[in-house]
Amino acid sequence: MPVRVDTIQPPAAIEGGRITIEGAGFPVDGPRLPDVRIGDRMARVVHASPTQLSVIVPPGLGVSGRTPVHLEQAPLATMFVDIAGPVATGLHQVDNPAVDADDNLYVTFSGTRGQQVPVSIFRVRPNGTREPFSSAIVNPTSMAFGPDGLLYVSSRFEGTVYRVMPDGAVEPFATHLGVACGLAFAVDGTLFVGDRSGSLFKVDRQGRADAFASLPGSIAAFHLAVGPDGLLYATGPTLSTYDVVYKVDAAGAVTTVYSGFGRPQGIAFDPHGALVVAEALAGSSGLYRLSEDGEPRLVVSAPGVIGLAFGRDGSLIVCSGDTAYRMPEAGSI
Repeated sequence: MPVRVDTIQPPAAIEGGRITIEGAGFPVDGPRLPDVRIGDRMARVVHASPTQLSVIVPPGLGVSGRTPVHLEQAPLATMFVDIAGPVATGLHQVDNPAVDADDNLYVTFSGTRGQQVPVSIFRVRPNGTREPFSSAIVNPTSMAFGPDGLLYVSSRFEGTVYRVMPDGAVEPFATHLGVACGLAFAVDGTLFVGDRSGSLFKVDRQGRADAFASLPGSIAAFHLAVGPDGLLYATGPTLSTYDVVYKVDAAGAVTTVYSGFGRPQGIAFDPHGALVVAEALAGSSGLYRLSEDGEPRLVVSAPGVIGLAFGRDGSLIVCSGDTAYRMPEAGSI
């Protein structure tokens, strides 16, 4: 039976991610498994059957974007996978990165509890240049840009949300917010803040905070996003076997969007208005898009993924705990 290559799932990945080549006639009964190359590097085959070959994306590809996948036994069948290449390493990211109006990327070195590090927030220019941005916030956790164009950052150590000036100087914006983590702005400028103990706060433009909803406490952090419908969406890993993606309306009523993730982390809405969730559970980690019927589909394979963001230029940024990756075009996911 001739070898046939049909598709690759998921269509995008970072290094260490697992992708599956689907087709027919794969020669798996011989003395060795088929050779698969991604770019110019050999990929390790971790599962093989006549209709599927699962491989691990190798490190050091040196590419970002559409990358060819070659199967030795089918030299004329070239498939492609979108690869997100590293743009910043040596990080300690605990939530989504943030992108400003000029497409600069902001990432963190959050540190252990109470740790004062030399640089806690870095800025990565569109050309890839990384520069220190701020060192004044202990344990920076979540970031979001406000309607004033300034970066707002929560400190889970101090229970404070800071406003960061363009030169990296900071000032307290809202205080006494418990173990402050997730941040998201509503269209009217209201800031939502998640307290890891389970409270969700609404903070007005003057920094006054009121609790308006409750969720089960998280063992890590809450992650927040405001949807195209104007409602608040939240995740927060617990000790349960499965964790929930929540939706919170303007009155603070909480409903469940999906309850099948094992360790959901950062969340964001893509340019088409679909909710994308970073699932960090080993063996199924990556970015999942929730369809209109609430079912998730793996769109980016990414080990140990923590957060994500969409650039103004249409790019996708994916963060593990220590590395930020950028995919030039996110259209394929």
